[in-house]
Amino acid sequence: MGIKKLQGALLLSLLVACASADAAEIHGRSSTSFQWFNNEFKDNKTQAELGEYLRLSVTGIDPAGKFSLQGYGRGSQDLTTGEGLNGRLYYLYGEYRDLFDKVDIKAGRQFVNQAAGTAIIDGAQVDLKNIGPVALSVMGGHEVLFGLNGEAGGNGRAAMGVSAHLEGFKQTDLELAWFRKTDFSDVTRDVLGANFKQYLLGNLKVYGNAKFDLVSESFSEVLGGVKYYPLASLIFTGEYYQSYATFDANSIYAVFAVNRYQEGVFRADYSINDKVSVNAGYTREAFGDDGSANVYRAGVGVRPVEPLLVNLEWDKRQGYYGDVDGFIVDAAYDLNKTVQLAGGINFDAYQRDALTGEEIARRYWLGGKYRLAKDMALSGRVQDDVNVRFSKNISGRVVFDYDF
Repeated sequence: MGIKKLQGALLLSLLVACASADAAEIHGRSSTSFQWFNNEFKDNKTQAELGEYLRLSVTGIDPAGKFSLQGYGRGSQDLTTGEGLNGRLYYLYGEYRDLFDKVDIKAGRQFVNQAAGTAIIDGAQVDLKNIGPVALSVMGGHEVLFGLNGEAGGNGRAAMGVSAHLEGFKQTDLELAWFRKTDFSDVTRDVLGANFKQYLLGNLKVYGNAKFDLVSESFSEVLGGVKYYPLASLIFTGEYYQSYATFDANSIYAVFAVNRYQEGVFRADYSINDKVSVNAGYTREAFGDDGSANVYRAGVGVRPVEPLLVNLEWDKRQGYYGDVDGFIVDAAYDLNKTVQLAGGINFDAYQRDALTGEEIARRYWLGGKYRLAKDMALSGRVQDDVNVRFSKNISGRVVFDYDF
């Protein structure tokens, strides 16, 4: 069955399931939004868009309750600058679970996520479980890419992968995976990956992940970390991370030399009581070619009265490329069970290099949410960005959510 025929069959199944709503259960969310912003590609003209985001889940289609349909997409109409109608289908797939109590099958457009890579595909994923301490997953299909005007990329693009992970171990998670992308007969990505997580002694978690790119014969990503929580209210985190930019083998960017990025992180989070929490952290960044930077962060969350929550975050960065000193203040206030108000300020003072003066960037925003009913809510946000490029840059959105 071709991709278009498969999507058509799924759409037909969705319509049939919705038509026979007495048998099927239909849940989801409709989000209707109106937003406005300055379009830099249109001489900073104010662009207004009307959008609709729809997420659907249809269950109870078959008597055993094993088959379901899942869908999510959006459509938007530009009202002012002539960009017209645009839409994206993020996923639309049918899922059959517990075939012979061992197999789960998903077919259609879907987001696949394995230790070695992620993709949106028009294809299938088959999971084999309940066969012992190891579960297996195989996926593959046409790779879906999105551009400014909808779907982009040729019909020859494909993504496929295999993964295995431990099953039934409460204190240990381990996944090993292989992920490949092709463009017709050309291999553009070939990656081995692993994820690991281990709980020890009741108050320690060790975790990590790594991706090895077989095309460039290099580790594209490595993460190792430890979380130690001597108290339920106190967490210490230490992490090492490195990344090496890799590109599709047929991309022009694959011929450019890049540096490996590395960072070390230490962070502490402490909830003093139900009214005050604090955090602090330090990050050492290394960009290669002797380029490095130090980043310091600190924050406090205060709830002076039950309906009001105030957060203050401060960070300071020194080194490559330029210095930054700034803070974020935001507050949320619940007037009652149906109305919430929020607002905040972002302030950054930065100097790009020794030849430039200090520049200031500020963002002011106000927002709120009003619950019209148990299944309906209206929310909105307006913000103004002021920096070296804009003396005024106002944008905003209003969203109506309906849960069904």
